Amino acid sequence: MIQLLGVQALAVFLCWLRLVHGQDQALLSDNTGPSNETLLWGPYRPNLYFGVRPRIPKSLTTGLLWAKVDSFQDVQNNFRHTCEQHEGMAGYGWDEYDVRTGGRQTIHDAGNMIDITTEFVKIPGGQHGGSWGARIRGTPREDAPEHLITSMIFYAAMEGFGNLQVSNDADDLGIEGVVEMKGSSNELGDFTLEITEGPESNVHPPPRHKSYDSKPLDRSIVSSLQVEDANIWQAKALLFQHMKTEIDEMISLYGQENAPPPWQIFTIANNVGDGNMHFVQKVFDGAFEFDIIFSSGSAAQPVTSNSISNTIKAATKAFSDRFSKLLAPKAPFNKPKYQAFAHSMFSNLIGGIGYFYGDALVDRSYAAEYEEENEGFWEETADARQRQGAVKLEGPAELYTSIPSRPFFPRGFLWDEGFHLIPVADWDMDLTLDIVKSWFSLMDDDGWIGREQILGPEARSKVPQEFQVQYPHYANPPTLFLIFESLMDKLEKTGSFKDSTDPLEPIRSSHLQNPENAKTYLRNLYPLLKRHYFWFRKTQWGDIKSYDREAYSTREAYRWRGRSITHVLTSGLDDYPRPQPPHPGELHTDLISWMGMMTRSIRRIADTIGEADDAKEFQGYETAIIRNIDDLHWSKKEQTYCDATIDDYEESIHVCHKGYISIFPFLTGLLPADSPRLGAILDLISDPEELWSPYGIRSLSKSSPNYHTGEDYWRSPIWMNMNYLAVKSIFDLAQSSGPHQKRASKLYASLRTNLVENVFKEWERTKFAWEQYNPETGEGQRTQHFTGWTSLVVKIMAMPDLSKNKNIKEEL
Repeated sequence: MIQLLGVQALAVFLCWLRLVHGQDQALLSDNTGPSNETLLWGPYRPNLYFGVRPRIPKSLTTGLLWAKVDSFQDVQNNFRHTCEQHEGMAGYGWDEYDVRTGGRQTIHDAGNMIDITTEFVKIPGGQHGGSWGARIRGTPREDAPEHLITSMIFYAAMEGFGNLQVSNDADDLGIEGVVEMKGSSNELGDFTLEITEGPESNVHPPPRHKSYDSKPLDRSIVSSLQVEDANIWQAKALLFQHMKTEIDEMISLYGQENAPPPWQIFTIANNVGDGNMHFVQKVFDGAFEFDIIFSSGSAAQPVTSNSISNTIKAATKAFSDRFSKLLAPKAPFNKPKYQAFAHSMFSNLIGGIGYFYGDALVDRSYAAEYEEENEGFWEETADARQRQGAVKLEGPAELYTSIPSRPFFPRGFLWDEGFHLIPVADWDMDLTLDIVKSWFSLMDDDGWIGREQILGPEARSKVPQEFQVQYPHYANPPTLFLIFESLMDKLEKTGSFKDSTDPLEPIRSSHLQNPENAKTYLRNLYPLLKRHYFWFRKTQWGDIKSYDREAYSTREAYRWRGRSITHVLTSGLDDYPRPQPPHPGELHTDLISWMGMMTRSIRRIADTIGEADDAKEFQGYETAIIRNIDDLHWSKKEQTYCDATIDDYEESIHVCHKGYISIFPFLTGLLPADSPRLGAILDLISDPEELWSPYGIRSLSKSSPNYHTGEDYWRSPIWMNMNYLAVKSIFDLAQSSGPHQKRASKLYASLRTNLVENVFKEWERTKFAWEQYNPETGEGQRTQHFTGWTSLVVKIMAMPDLSKNKNIKEEL
C-alpha cells in the first residue's frame, strides 16, 4: 500500500511538472524577473528559520515563531524566529531541497526540547506564479517532559499596495477549524492563505484556569495589526509588544497570585479585524502538525492537505533521483553513511537562496584620499571614512542570491557567490545564470558592484554600523567569472542532459540544450562584463613605472584598494599578512591572479559570441598578466610567489608570507602542466611544516612567525573555498601529461580524502558546517551553519577517485 501511494504521488508530481514545463517555455527567452514560475516562491527569507515570500518587491511575506511555554522565566528567550548562533540548537537545516520544487527542513531545537520539521512544496498552476504549501510538524525530543507545551505563531503580512484580510468571522473565543485569509495584489492576483487545524492527533492544553473560558486553547487565536511596511520585518518585537498588553491585562484581572499558567498567559489577543499583518497562534501539548496553504486564485484548483502530502512524497523522490545522477559522491564516499551528509550540505546551500530588496548605504564622496596614492594613505582614508559627508541611502535594489550563513551572514557577498554557484551550476544552470544576472544588475555606471549587499533595515540589523557603508572604489575577487567558465566548459560537452527523466530539465538547462540561448544571454550581459572588467583595470592598477620594475608589460600589475595596517578586507583574505607598512607601490599576487582568471574568462566569452577584436585584445592582456606574474611576483630566493612592496631605498622587494597567496597563480589555473614553478608549489602544499595538514591546506604556513597570531582569521585556519581551488587545480594537473602527473594524482587523492572526512566528522559531531577548520585539530570554528562555500565539499565528493589509478605514468 505504501509503495502504491508513492507511485501515485510520483504520477501526480510528474503531471504538474509537465504542465508547468509547457507554461514556462514562453518565459525562457525572457530573463527579466523570475525566469519562470518555478522560481517565484520560496523560503526566500533565509535569515529566518522559516519564512516564505515571492521574488517581488513589497509583497506578501510570512514567518514562523515558536517557544516552549512551561515557565514564566524563560519564555522570552525561548521564542525562535531569526536564525541565531548558539541559541540552543542541536543542528538545523534542509535535509533535502530543490529551489524549483521544495523540500524538507529539520530544526533540532534542544533548548525548547522539540524538533520542528518544515516541509515546503510548490504547486504550479494559473497565471500568477502558482501555489504552495508548508507542513509544520513538532516532535518532542527524548528529554522532553510528558506534557511539552509549545506555542506556534505564524504570521502573514502584505507590504505595498496589496491587501490581506482574515475572512473568518470574528469570535471572541478564537477561530475553530481552518483560519482563512484572502488577499490580492497586482503581481499575485487574488489568493487565499489557509492555516489548517491539523490531524485529530493534535492535543491542546486542557483547562487549568478560569481564563481558559474566555480564551480556549483548542482554538486558533488570531490578531490583526496595521503595521508600517518598514517595520514588518520586526515581527518578533511586534509580537512581544502586542503580547505584553495581553499579559498586563490578565495580571490586572486575575492578580499575580492567581495568574494563569504560562501557556495561557503568553498569548495574543483574539482580535480579527482590518490590518495588513495577521498573527495566528496555536498552542499544543506534545506532538503536533498543521499545514499552511497558499492557493493562487488563477489556479484551476485550490491546494489541499492531501495534495501537499502527495507532492512532498514525489518531491523527495525527485530530489534523490536527481542528486544521484548529478552530484553522487564517488569512491571512497559512495557509502550510505555519506548520503545524508551530502544531501544536507547541498540542500542548505540552495536552501539559503534568498530574495532581498531595499536601500543601501554608499559613500559617493570620491574623496581624493580614496585614491590611496600617498604614503600613509591608510590613515588618510580612515579620516575620510569618518567624515561620512557623502554617505547616502541608494536604491532600492533587488538581489536574488545565496548566502554564506543564515545566522551570521544572511546577505549577499560578491566573492562568496562565485564559489556558491559552482555546485549549483551542476544542478541547475539556468537558476545559476538567473542569480549571476541579478548580481550584475547591481552594477553602477562606472562598473562597480558593492562587495557586500546590505539591502534594507532588516539586513542592516545584522551588520555592525562601521561595516554598513559600501565604497565605489573597493573591489572584491571577481569569482562570478568562474561561473562563466563553467558555462562555456559545459557548452563544449553535449548530451549530458539528454537521458534525464526530470520533466523540468528543459527549464533547468535551456541554455545548455540550446547554445544560442547561452550566446544570447552572454551577448546581453557582455556590455556589463566589459564595464566591470575595465573598472577593475582602472581602479585596482598597480604601479610599475614609478619604481623602475622590470617586467614584460608596464601595465599589468594590481593592488587592492582598501588596505589598513592589519587588514585587506577587499581581498577577501582579511588579516592575511601583507607588506608592512602599507605602501602605494605594493603589488598583490592574489589580485593579479584573479585578473588573469577574469581576463581568460572574458576572452573566452568574446570568442563565444563572435567578438573577435575584443578576444584578440583580451588575449594580449592575458599573455601580459601571465608573464608579469612571474616577472613581478616570483621570488627565486624563497621559491614561491610573493607580494611586492617598496623599501626605504625606493627599491621593489618581495615580501613573502607563505600560504594561500603563494600558490594563487596555481589556484586560478594560470600555470601550465610543464611550468618550472610547479615543483616548488607542490612542495609547499605537501609539506606538513608548511601548508599541509591532516584536515586540509592551511591558509598560512606553519613555519610563519605570523601563524596563529592576531585575529587568526586567515593566518592558519583551513578554508574550503581555497581548498576546493587547490583540489581542482591538482586534479587538472593529474589529468595532464607532464613531470608532475603521478605526484599530483597522489596528492589529489590525499587532499580530497582529508577534506571530506574532516568536514563530515565535524558535521556528525556538531551537526553543523563551519566557516573554517582548525589545522591542528580539524575542529570547526568561527561561524556555525556556514553552508555557503563550505558546501563545496559536495563538489569535491563528486570528483573522480584517483587513489587506485595505475595508468598514470610519471614523465621525466
